[in-house]
Amino acid sequence: MAGNSQRRNRRTSNKKGMQVGSGGHRRKALEGKGPTPPAAARKGHQKNRVAAAKARHEAKRPAPRRGGPKGTNELVVGRNPVAEALREGVPANTLYVQQYIDSDERVRAAIQLATERGMNLMEAPRPELDRMTGGLNHQGVVLQVPPYDYAHPDDLTAAAFDAGEDPLIVVLDGITDPRNLGAIVRSVSAFGGHGVVVPERRAAGMTAGAWKTSAGTAARTPVARAANMTRVLEAYQKAGLTVVGLAGEGETELGDVQAFDGPVAIVIGSEGKGLSRLVGETCDLRARIPMPGGAESLNAGVAAGVVLYEAARQRA
Repeated sequence: MAGNSQRRNRRTSNKKGMQVGSGGHRRKALEGKGPTPPAAARKGHQKNRVAAAKARHEAKRPAPRRGGPKGTNELVVGRNPVAEALREGVPANTLYVQQYIDSDERVRAAIQLATERGMNLMEAPRPELDRMTGGLNHQGVVLQVPPYDYAHPDDLTAAAFDAGEDPLIVVLDGITDPRNLGAIVRSVSAFGGHGVVVPERRAAGMTAGAWKTSAGTAARTPVARAANMTRVLEAYQKAGLTVVGLAGEGETELGDVQAFDGPVAIVIGSEGKGLSRLVGETCDLRARIPMPGGAESLNAGVAAGVVLYEAARQRA
């Protein structure tokens, strides 16, 4: 009987109109999904399970704090900061990527850079990343940076003397912006300096931000930490260095300082407070940068560049 045929795909109606289709799903299924992610980022893979277990173990530890005490890891969070840190060569050791993340160019670039550098690549659930970062907006990407390996202040002078050179060292008194520290490290490297000394407390350290601003020069310019800046300066004086403090009220103009052509330690204070009292009293002399334009002061990073250029000019 018409309409009751049991044959498959038999047309039982002559009506014309919309037909049921795939809705474009078949076409989309044929589209490429990009390169295959690393094994540690593929759900179900053994390396993925191992990475997830390691991430859960790491998440149970106390959350590292940015700028924390020596011996703590630093976390860089967010897709743009992580990708930029990896491009600038920040010495990270582990990249955490959120499970089931909706990846974009930044995430893919971060994974590729981390893979090329042989870093640990771990996938973790969002709650664990929230816990690791203390609730920061990590956008599903977290980069772990190990603690910086600081030198001892005496190492800087020893390395210079061993190389047959007069030490040129920059000592920072109260610089709290990591970007200023990174810029100063870059200037020290550019003008032939032998290192930078920073205080252990209440001062900027070699964070990921400082590494980025140094443009990679932190890898070859040592940074030392000191518990007592006055004692470090006194030790430098005993080693034959002239300690020159940079101050707006300095009694000598920068171009008149004759000590730059020998062993010297240049002390730079914060932009607001300048040199602390004890540090200023320990200096052999205090120099000022002449500014005929009328500006009251310069950014610490800019001031360091100016004085290092003058020192390099005299030493050439």
